[in-house]
Amino acid sequence: MSESTHPATLEQRFVPRDRQSFFDAQRRNRRATWRLSVLCLLAVVIMGIPLALIVTPFLYAVSLLVADIVNLFFPLSPAFWQQASEVARFGFVALHWLLNHQPAAPRALAIGAAVMLLPGAVLSILLWLGMNGLFKHAGVGGALLALKAREPNPGDLKELQLNDVIQEMAIAAGLPAPRVMLIDAAGANAAAIGTSPADARIVVSRRLLDDLSRDEMEGALAHLIGSIGNGDLRIAFRVTSIFETCGLLVAVINSPFGSQSRRTLWRIIRYGIGGSRKGDSTQEAAAVAEILARGVGMDTDDIDRMFDTTRKKSILRSIRDFLLFPIFFTNTAIKLSLWFFSGAILGPSVALLWRTRKYLADASAVQLTRNPDGLASALQKLSADANFIPAGNWASHLFIINPSTSDGGSSARPDQRQQEILAQAWAASAQTEDAGSAARTRPADFAATVREFSAVQRAAFSGDAKAIARLDAARQALSALDPALAAQIPNVADLAAARQGDRAAIGRLRGLRQQEAGDRKPQNGPDESGMSSITFLAFHPPVKRRLKRLDRMGAHADLGAADHKLWIVAAVFSLIFAPFFVALVALFLLLIAIMILSSLTFLLIWMAFIHEIFGFFAHH
Repeated sequence: MSESTHPATLEQRFVPRDRQSFFDAQRRNRRATWRLSVLCLLAVVIMGIPLALIVTPFLYAVSLLVADIVNLFFPLSPAFWQQASEVARFGFVALHWLLNHQPAAPRALAIGAAVMLLPGAVLSILLWLGMNGLFKHAGVGGALLALKAREPNPGDLKELQLNDVIQEMAIAAGLPAPRVMLIDAAGANAAAIGTSPADARIVVSRRLLDDLSRDEMEGALAHLIGSIGNGDLRIAFRVTSIFETCGLLVAVINSPFGSQSRRTLWRIIRYGIGGSRKGDSTQEAAAVAEILARGVGMDTDDIDRMFDTTRKKSILRSIRDFLLFPIFFTNTAIKLSLWFFSGAILGPSVALLWRTRKYLADASAVQLTRNPDGLASALQKLSADANFIPAGNWASHLFIINPSTSDGGSSARPDQRQQEILAQAWAASAQTEDAGSAARTRPADFAATVREFSAVQRAAFSGDAKAIARLDAARQALSALDPALAAQIPNVADLAAARQGDRAAIGRLRGLRQQEAGDRKPQNGPDESGMSSITFLAFHPPVKRRLKRLDRMGAHADLGAADHKLWIVAAVFSLIFAPFFVALVALFLLLIAIMILSSLTFLLIWMAFIHEIFGFFAHH
């Protein structure tokens, strides 16, 4: 073999056959983004049609009820009632064409379709625009408050170097350097948070700085910078606002029948008009977003509690339930439609779109660092390490890798190193009180440390000044040794502010105690909060798939042996259960169609009955 052909032979032997440059990978994922964006738009339209068919008759019913009430005191002109009858006639034309295939003029059919769909669609769009404006005004303050993010410590060399790396990556990407925030959490992870590159924040857990090397850190941060430069923050914000709008729609329907929905709407209005106190505004925005995100599911709400069959019945309650049953049925139909279409159509479409954006950010990171091995090694370490971020489930799709649903008991069961650090800091805090107490707390006696700490913490929560001072000294000593562990001790400033009635401080202390209680409970299932609860498909692609794509761009990741048998088993199961899945989807669609028609029927009867009653009183 000649020397001229030998390098080519080596290249064919050791380089992947499907070798791909990061430019080609970016173009591929951008094309996939456009295709999946169209799919998501179609999913929104498909979900919006049955919702509009449910919401529009409900809006007409409410409008007719208001008109009847006004007509009792200020009689409306006959032209108004004639126009209302004309609108109803066009609506019945569309219904007869849809249900009975009755022929209709194209103009009448178009007007009837607009009558049946347009009011509900306009209401949904207005709610979505309102949610966008509201949470753009909120910015990222609520997110940072929920994650308990802090500024970098000027005395910590690693935290200062982190800021330098982010600035280098931002300059390479041609972006303004995002502000850096840190989380004192036990897990190793990082996220890009914000609504645009202008207000972007890079949030990094302190443990990540200790676990990753310089090259791995550059790869992980380049992924986040690339995600910001690709516009992922805008996409994530719009996707989140869609699901929050669905929760707001449920709250609007429920508001006349329960205090929980009214409180939610009042919090939104209060925040929108700037009525909340300045110190509580970001926390209020975060709380409202969390409430609305939970509204998409089939959880129990105000109307369900009102029609609870386990409660004691009375004649008045029975009459009330009979009169309000059409509204209960409408509410159930809306929630069922949202749950099915968001979980089976919109949620998977958005998850596939976000997976594509993750692949695109990986390719952008390779472009910025010219070192695919750095990101590949970081992904392998983070996936094998503890990556749980407290209060981070709502933003799990924004992290480099999907945060685990629990910390694996790390908070409840500290390892040997953490036990020594905690005992050492507690002993140091005792030395600040008096020399005698220091002798009673030995670093090796961790069980005694835990008992004494719990007693001092209970005293501090009740307002004992000496206990508060002891906790403050322990927190300061522990901050120098392990900031993540120090975050689990109540802040003295919060204790003092809570005694003065500061709601933000009370909320932080309450969250700390709830977190401690949650750490002591076994977590056997996934956390049903955040974007991960919307669909069965994960928003993060499997790490192995990301490593395969990085391998095609030149990384040397350990991919392990391919398990072809697993693919064969999955294919066989898919072929067996595919007909059952299709049948199940068809049954759900049939159920939703039946509920839409039943809701329309009940509302028509309800409207006619109430209109006749008001007409009787108006003429007498």
